[in-house]
Amino acid sequence: MTGRLAGLVKALRSHGLRIGPGETVDAAAALEALGLTDRERVREGLAAALLHQESQRAVFDPVFDLYFPLGMGGPVDRSASADRSTSADRSAVEADREALRERLVAALAADDRALLGQLAREAVDGFGRYGSGQGSDGWSSHQTLSRLRPETLLARVLAALRAGSTGEGPGAAAFTDRLEPDEIRRRIEGFRELVRAEARRRVAQRRGTEEVARRAVATTADRVDFLVAGRAQLDELRRAVHPLARKLATRLAARRRRAAHGTIDLRRTLRGSLSTGGVPMRPVLRRRRPARLELVLLCDVSGSVAGFANFTMLLVQALHDQFSKVRVFAFVNRVDEVTGLLAHGSADPAGLGARILGEAAVTDWHGSSDYGTSLGEFAERHLDAVGPRTVVLVLGDARTNMSDPNLPALRQIAGRARRVHWLNPERRAQWSTGDSAAYAYAELVEMHECRNARQLGELIARLLPV
Repeated sequence: MTGRLAGLVKALRSHGLRIGPGETVDAAAALEALGLTDRERVREGLAAALLHQESQRAVFDPVFDLYFPLGMGGPVDRSASADRSTSADRSAVEADREALRERLVAALAADDRALLGQLAREAVDGFGRYGSGQGSDGWSSHQTLSRLRPETLLARVLAALRAGSTGEGPGAAAFTDRLEPDEIRRRIEGFRELVRAEARRRVAQRRGTEEVARRAVATTADRVDFLVAGRAQLDELRRAVHPLARKLATRLAARRRRAAHGTIDLRRTLRGSLSTGGVPMRPVLRRRRPARLELVLLCDVSGSVAGFANFTMLLVQALHDQFSKVRVFAFVNRVDEVTGLLAHGSADPAGLGARILGEAAVTDWHGSSDYGTSLGEFAERHLDAVGPRTVVLVLGDARTNMSDPNLPALRQIAGRARRVHWLNPERRAQWSTGDSAAYAYAELVEMHECRNARQLGELIARLLPV
């Protein structure tokens, strides 16, 4: 059990959860106190000891299911399975599927968790197996769910509930009639998650728990690439903007305090050392009064890059107190200032992208991104926003759709700014492939790989001067 708990902690750390020795010791004490008779109580106890945020449950729960599975299946009789798959006709398979669906309807109507777990195991065993060669077979939750289609059972479950309430009096029938379909959908989604957990458990038996925990469990939202993040993950990132901004503001303020001390003033230090026989007992520092920098964001809001740009704009807006001035410009193939749309307290995080596309002039007659034209228009119309105290952050994948990258315009912007950093959400291996002009731009300004929120926070804390 000690090794199982250590494996759980190691797998959680591999997904970015910060779990130290203290939390691990607390989890071991909780495990000893709770015992192993109630699996869900063990789950909640370990979660309370190891996790720091509710959002981490999305990673913890599937990893817990791998290291503390509901049941450990025995060796699979593959020869029997092969005989059945070759000899069973379609009608028999269809009959088995319908019988399982009927039992699933009854279990969902009764909300019988134990029976739902048993049906999930039967479903994966009957419909989730694929392949027949050594090392090429396994278990698929996607295949199981696509064959069983539990999402189509909503009407049948509601009908079973209403039929069960017949004869229970008008009050009970009225309560059943008011039962929201969302509750049934929640139960169906719970069953789907049981199927996923069972398929992962069986694959872990074959390929190793550690490998499956590393590869088959979705990571936390702040480690998901911006370019592949789904709507739910982007929504979670928007909710994490202000906590991340507070953390970054603390780091920037600490750097500003350290920078205010400056370097040693050698002349004044030596003069002061005359009173101590030439020994510099009290170093004198050059006092600095670092002025807060001005920040300009130049953001590509087209296609999949839009999620990265919108999150960064919201983060910078939450950090606005750390800068003397913040101006934000968005572009697709035209540039327009959107600072007003990000006014403090008035921006709707969920609808920011739609507001920019709807209210700002960022597109011309076509909707494809054009970095060359956009950089040229910025250099022509908005160059007064850039000065010797300005740091410019360019956000985009540098894919020009085979148009002119307009390197002179970027060179002109870099010549006026204090510093220009280009944050690219693509992997470095994809730079300058296809229509990407990343390395051409990187010869003029510093380009950094910035694929997720964690990298973005580290870059902002490290790159922005004080």
